[in-house]
This record gives sequence, C-alpha cells and structure tokens, in this order.
Amino acid sequence: MHKIILLKNLLFILFILVFFSACKPAGTIITSKREAEKKGLYSKILSKREQTKKEDTKKILAQKSNKPDKSDKKASKSKSNSKLNEDNDDDYVTSDADMNYLVAQLINAASENIGIAYRYAGTTTEGFDCSGLLYTVFKEFDIDLPRSSSQMAKVGRKIESSEIQKGDFVFFKTNGGRQINHVGMVTEVKDGEVKFIHASTSSGVMISSLKESYFEQAYTQANRIL
Repeated sequence: MHKIILLKNLLFILFILVFFSACKPAGTIITSKREAEKKGLYSKILSKREQTKKEDTKKILAQKSNKPDKSDKKASKSKSNSKLNEDNDDDYVTSDADMNYLVAQLINAASENIGIAYRYAGTTTEGFDCSGLLYTVFKEFDIDLPRSSSQMAKVGRKIESSEIQKGDFVFFKTNGGRQINHVGMVTEVKDGEVKFIHASTSSGVMISSLKESYFEQAYTQANRIL
C-alpha cells in the first residue's frame, strides 16, 4: 500500500516538473536590450553626433586603405613638397576642383602681405622683393619655386596673353634689358583686364594691372605654373 502511495507521489512530482519545464521561456527569447545587443539582434539608435563620428571614422579608414594606382602617374604623385622645376614634367598634378581651391588660397595668402615694404632679396614680412613674395607664399603650401624671377620664368609652360587666368605668373623686363627681372601672380581677369599681385620697388606689395602703361610696355610673358 505504501509502495503504491509512493509511486503516485513520484508520478505527481514528475508531472509537475514536466509541466513547468514546458512553460519555461525558450532560450531564444530576448528579455532585455543588452541581451539583444550581445546576440546581434538589436542595434542601439545612435545620436546624430555619434552617427557623424561613426561615418567620419569609416571615411578615414577607407582613405587609409585606398592605395594609389601605380599605373596612373598623376594619381600616385603627392601634392605636398612638390618641386617645380625647369623640366616641367608633371610638376604639380591635382584635380580641377582642388586646383581652383589652391589658387584661391595662394591669392589670399599673397594678399595678406599687401602694404608690406619692398626689400631686396626679402622673403619675410619685414620686406619682400617680387620673387621673394611668391617664393614665400608658395613655400607655405609646401611648393618649392626657384628663387629668382628669371628662373621662375622657366617653370611651367608659356601661355598666350588671351589664356591668362587666376594663379598664372606674369613676367616683365622693367630695366630695359634682355633678362626678366620682375614677376607677379594673377589675381583677377575681368573684362579683358589682368590684375596681378607683386612687390614693387616703390610701393611694396600691391595689386597692379597689365593695362597700366608701365607694365604694358614691360610685359614679356605669362606662364601657367600650376
């Protein structure tokens, strides 16, 4: 009799265990965001700042992983520490958009020196000569130019006066001799008038026009440097 009662009790306990185990939540059920994140089933909504930071990080990593195409000389050539030379073989290579931006920055940098006095062989804000001004401004952008105007005239390619645009160099023979002795950088071309920044012996760093009779007579050539 006792054995029958004991057996019934065991069966009842077994039934209870089976019932509760059947009602226990399955292992795949997620009850918290933290658990969902661990299982990869939930992604926290990022704030705008976090999203921007995340995108910026992706871009930086993508840029670091991109390698220039060795078959493309222009793509693999670095813009920094570029040496402009008389061979003129792809001295400075960049896209049109980058070029326009660079020219604007060079003009801005040169224009910051307007009013500074002329100083022979000068390359500082205490005084510039014509080539010293351009040499110093371009140096700020890691571009090395020859030091004299006559040597600068051998860099880049000569262009017709009708082709002149912002950033080009204009050269002059102001002493009546055969050698180029003055240079300026074009800052504006409008309605057929070419304006350029230079360091004049009389007024220091200033902007002049090719329409001025003095420069019109002394004008020798224009070069596309960049």
